[in-house]
Amino acid sequence: MVAGRSGAQKSGFALWLALNWRLPCLYFSADMSAFQASVRIASSVTGETTEAIELMMADEDYRQKVSDATSDVPITFSFGSPITWQNIDAEISAWVELWNEYPQLIVLDNLMDFEGAEAGYEQQQQMMSMISDLSRETGTTVLVLHHASDKAKSAIEHPTKPPARNEIKNGMSEKPELILTVALDNVTNRFNVATVKQRMGRNDPTASTYITLQAYPEITRFGPTLEGVLV
Repeated sequence: MVAGRSGAQKSGFALWLALNWRLPCLYFSADMSAFQASVRIASSVTGETTEAIELMMADEDYRQKVSDATSDVPITFSFGSPITWQNIDAEISAWVELWNEYPQLIVLDNLMDFEGAEAGYEQQQQMMSMISDLSRETGTTVLVLHHASDKAKSAIEHPTKPPARNEIKNGMSEKPELILTVALDNVTNRFNVATVKQRMGRNDPTASTYITLQAYPEITRFGPTLEGVLV
């Protein structure tokens, strides 16, 4: 799970991870349109800003250049809100029919966009149980995005610090093997990442220990801080 407050660049981070992991990926997005996803991928791969790509896509030669640069990106998208299990089953079945294997990575963006799980604890808990079952039955790594509270005291006093584990909305921290919480400083674009749960490794549920990356939202990339050193 990747969890963070509103505007923390969760979707951008998940997309960047999927691009860099280079695993055959089935990506369910309830927020992005097909055009937005295409532009963000092209931006991340080429290093050109999303604005520049949008402006230049009318040029046939440029469009072919971008198409060539992104031709080996192993991500298949499924768009639409809400995300439904019927659609997930259909997409996975189609994937198996085409490739004779399960996808190695499934991204679900995000938990609150599942049909019937917009707010309630019981519904979200049920979704998380079903997601865990999906991972076990298929052997697929499943990455689910979720929100953290914007109203917690730490969110008000320290908005650039990653949320603690207990700030994840509705306590949805029981099922995931690994939980990263993230926060973005909108002034400096510092992107802070904490490991608040890891079954087989070190973690800090308070999120007091974290690393700092530099976010480049205009090209959907994350990297070393401007000083070149991870904090």
